[in-house]
Amino acid sequence: MKLNRRTIFGTLTAGALAMSMAACGGSSDDEGGADGEMVSGEITGSGASFPDAYYAAAIEAYAEVNPDLVVTYSADGSSAGKEAFGQNLNDFAGTDSLVGDGDGPEPGSFQYIPTVAAPITISYNLPGVEGLQIDQETLANIFQGTITNWNDPAIAATNADATLPDLPITIARRSDGSGTTKNFSTFLDEATDAWTLGASDEIEWPASSVGGEKNTGVATIITQTEGAIGYVDLADASELGLVTASIENADGQFVQPTLDAATAALAGAEVADDLSYNPLDAAGAEAYPITAPTYILIRTEYDDENVAAGVKEFVNYLLTDGQDIAAENNYAALPDELRQQAIDALNETIA
Repeated sequence: MKLNRRTIFGTLTAGALAMSMAACGGSSDDEGGADGEMVSGEITGSGASFPDAYYAAAIEAYAEVNPDLVVTYSADGSSAGKEAFGQNLNDFAGTDSLVGDGDGPEPGSFQYIPTVAAPITISYNLPGVEGLQIDQETLANIFQGTITNWNDPAIAATNADATLPDLPITIARRSDGSGTTKNFSTFLDEATDAWTLGASDEIEWPASSVGGEKNTGVATIITQTEGAIGYVDLADASELGLVTASIENADGQFVQPTLDAATAALAGAEVADDLSYNPLDAAGAEAYPITAPTYILIRTEYDDENVAAGVKEFVNYLLTDGQDIAAENNYAALPDELRQQAIDALNETIA
């Protein structure tokens, strides 16, 4: 099931979708929880926009399985999701970055549950120029404003067959606190010596850069601005038909942002005890170097047992049947071993 998010207004809920499906004769009484009964009620989540296309499609598909549990997810950015989680304003949070000091959730109050992964594309708007190859150091210098024009010798060095225009570069970046920004800046910080802006959900970008909210905002800036370059999740880049660059990986190969290349990066990632992992700049000739994980934060304790049961049921769906719709929405499913680790952690956290 692939979902076109731009046909949906406001927040997507499983319950609303289920009502229309039920009116058409849809039924979902074939599956149940541990006691054979599906959970009813409502659960709310908010956070990362990077996995929004996947969560939206999964919520729609889940509505066919259980129309009695209304699942709401608002994609307002990883930072906002973590903050809301820490203030008990949501039941689960989506985040592409790990929880740090001051983010909201207290240590020990949450468990990371990885769900899917995807490439962060480097998308650009340069009419007549396709197939750009950008090495890691040049990429860092572009986004920190050291390289300011498209015909710079550093860009030309890896694009001998391209006719690069004498055109200023416009940096398109996130204006909100973002796990996508954290992963992208972490990649530049760890992979190159050139990067000087640090790694965080929010970066002090060059004053000439243009900010947009969420991945969709950055994607829109790129489509509307000749000479623009920005970092965008694969789902939004694909939906808008953005042109993407091949990025140099740890093995010195230039790789396009594809799901196969993201899967190759996941294969080389080491998983920590808390189920966080880092596939950025992973080894392997076929690995896409800016492959980002995304997580759902669940609570170690819920005040409402029914909410806890609802979160467990929906997140379990994401890790089981929901994995089957990841690829058609431009996300890489978890490797089997990591997926089982996530299911085990879910069952141990919410008994």
